[in-house]
Amino acid sequence: MENLTKLSDRELVAAYANENNDAFDVLLARHQNKVYSYILHIVKNKDVADDIFQETFVKAIMTIKQGRYTEHGKFSGWLSRIAHNLIIDYFRQEKIENAISADEEGSGLLNRRDLCDGNIEDLLVSSQIDEDVRRIVMALPDPQREVLVMRFYRNMSFKEIAEATSVSINTALGRMRYAIMNMRRIAAENNIALAV
Repeated sequence: MENLTKLSDRELVAAYANENNDAFDVLLARHQNKVYSYILHIVKNKDVADDIFQETFVKAIMTIKQGRYTEHGKFSGWLSRIAHNLIIDYFRQEKIENAISADEEGSGLLNRRDLCDGNIEDLLVSSQIDEDVRRIVMALPDPQREVLVMRFYRNMSFKEIAEATSVSINTALGRMRYAIMNMRRIAAENNIALAV
């Protein structure tokens, strides 16, 4: 393997976009401490920081793989903006969850369709999506399925997944990345819609 550590961030992003997965590992190693420290400094909760950190890199992976990453300044600044936006989303969600009250005058808060039991059509569509997702997950290679199940169904952090599967965090992130890419590919090949 060529010495990727000598490449610039821009060159590593280009290499990763062209299927060199080792290039992303170098990017992750180069920026993970700074990004994680930034997140932890703001949220002041290790579990929340772990989740936001993981989501930051999953978003980065998806953006690069979908060809939507464009060079506007430094890669590290771009990662920080992703993390910052996710932190804002987290605090907004916290605020909403802490401010919900059913007796607010005229709020209409509980008069929302997403809080209703739904009709039979909604139930059938939701049931079909659940079944489609299950079939796609079962079609994944074992290591990818294992990481996906641990992350989304058991709500484990990537650190916990890495420890449980005896692999590095980078490997666990990589397996999740491939699981999501493969799920999208399988859904597209079979014309399966995974959202209502």
